[in-house]
Amino acid sequence: MWVYTEKVKELFNNPKNVGEVVEPDGVGEVGSLSCGDALRLTFKLDAEGRIDEAKFQTFGCASAIASSSALTEMIVGKTLDEAETITNQDIVEYLGGLPDKKMHCSVMGQEALRSAIANYRGHKLAKEESEIVCECFGVTEKEIEEAILHNKLSTLEQVTDYTKAGGGCGSCHERIETILDRLLVQAGAEPQREPPTQTRLSNIQKMKRIEQTLEQEINPTLAKDGGSIELIDIVGDRVLVSLKGACATCAASGVTLKHYVENKLRELVTDTLVVEEITQ
Repeated sequence: MWVYTEKVKELFNNPKNVGEVVEPDGVGEVGSLSCGDALRLTFKLDAEGRIDEAKFQTFGCASAIASSSALTEMIVGKTLDEAETITNQDIVEYLGGLPDKKMHCSVMGQEALRSAIANYRGHKLAKEESEIVCECFGVTEKEIEEAILHNKLSTLEQVTDYTKAGGGCGSCHERIETILDRLLVQAGAEPQREPPTQTRLSNIQKMKRIEQTLEQEINPTLAKDGGSIELIDIVGDRVLVSLKGACATCAASGVTLKHYVENKLRELVTDTLVVEEITQ
């Protein structure tokens, strides 16, 4: 699966500044539970206009938790103008690196920070008035453009790694490539086309990846709310599971199962998987 740095492991196992600031000056929210990743960032300023306290709440994987924790540590003590210069690459550097497929977690942190600062200033972000390109993950054209320009992306696969756009049904691929081509031409570069990198997995490979994803990515997140998920069987592309603990009685278990667990397995294993709950 993924190779994480010691810093990522440290902040995942012992995240700093978890929670919500009391009577915050700025609040930023990005992502959604239906997309599998969500982040809420709050901060409070001191008398000199510097960030005195910052906290986060996130629903996501190890990289999302580590990136959010790192961000709060990075912005405390800074003015808003100073904090606003922090990029997703700065977050990645602070963590000592992230797997390519997890770069979107650092972008989510950068977006939450900008959203919180805009909230304090009473401004609207450009992305809020931009057209949604990827319906599966709610990614706008402006978000895709910014990710391409700030990170010098040149392929569809890279855009998906950094924004998750195109990682669902795939119907937005052509639109994303059009945006890529336009920006590359404007920058004087040659548009690129890469074939999809997802290859057909053997049954054994697929089973191992599903088991690893449940164990390393999904269950640690569910455990934070007192729940878990157990793999019962794999029949073709059907992943049969049983929800345990708080997840078994949660009213939103259907959303968790289909929009978080299924999306995560499709992202990390293969995009044809369907998750079904088995009542034992």
